[in-house]
Amino acid sequence: MMKAADEMSVEAVVKAALSWLGTPYRHQGSRKGVGCDCLGLVRGVWRELYDTEPEDPGPYAADWAETGGGDRLMEAAKRHCREKPVADLSPGDLVLFRWRPNAPARHAAIMVAPDRFIHAYQGQAVLISALVPHWRRRIAGVFAFPPFCSGPRG
Repeated sequence: MMKAADEMSVEAVVKAALSWLGTPYRHQGSRKGVGCDCLGLVRGVWRELYDTEPEDPGPYAADWAETGGGDRLMEAAKRHCREKPVADLSPGDLVLFRWRPNAPARHAAIMVAPDRFIHAYQGQAVLISALVPHWRRRIAGVFAFPPFCSGPRG
């Protein structure tokens, strides 16, 4: 029995994301096995799936979300992905977090199970974390990756 295209897309996103496990944390990095930050993880997975990047973020400081003005991460996610209600969060989704209410989103992750996400966290290698209340209450947005035009790369 053939799987639906969106089911294959979810599997491809999760598989690509899991292949980054153990990649060291490196601010502004986006190279599997070499180093990445949370945005670099998402950029690297995107490159694996679509053979390109949606846009170049340019250089950014560690405190970019607080000093840059606006909600740059959220705005970029809305440009390139389909926003979903938080209640519909599921594996394969991009999830953005904010540390304080009304602050800009400043952390990105990819859901790999209904209650687990993969992310690059400062001081850690890329790891899987449980979506415990500490994380759940910080969700700023949930997004589905766009469908594949001719199948995922790889």
